[in-house]
Amino acid sequence: MNLRPPGYEPGELPDCSTPRRGPDCSTLVTLIWMWDWAIWGTLIAVFLAGVAALALVVVRSRAAWRDIRYTGRDTVRRLDDLTVKVEATADRLEAAGDTAELQESVGRLRISLAKLAVLRDALDDVHLSVARVAAVLPRR
Repeated sequence: MNLRPPGYEPGELPDCSTPRRGPDCSTLVTLIWMWDWAIWGTLIAVFLAGVAALALVVVRSRAAWRDIRYTGRDTVRRLDDLTVKVEATADRLEAAGDTAELQESVGRLRISLAKLAVLRDALDDVHLSVARVAAVLPRR
């Protein structure tokens, strides 16, 4: 006859069939620890992405500022070249002949040159204003 209660193995005492775990071995504690690492890792990645975006904004802003400065200088230089070429063309036209139509064209050309001079003066004023602003801004 079997004197053991049903469900127990030989040599096993009652209430000893379930394995016991300490608080440091539970699945819940392991999951919480993993979530802490995931949250910190995500925060670090977001911070690094923000720093990279800020660096990109600084680099692009400096490039845009440099382009604006060079554009003004280049525009003045090109306008000077255009003025020289137009005046040379006007002088050649005057030397070519003295017809009424030619004189009318030269007159229109002189008016255009006067307008160009006004535009150059306005551009010089803008260039001076930008130079004043640039003088206030800190450099490297």
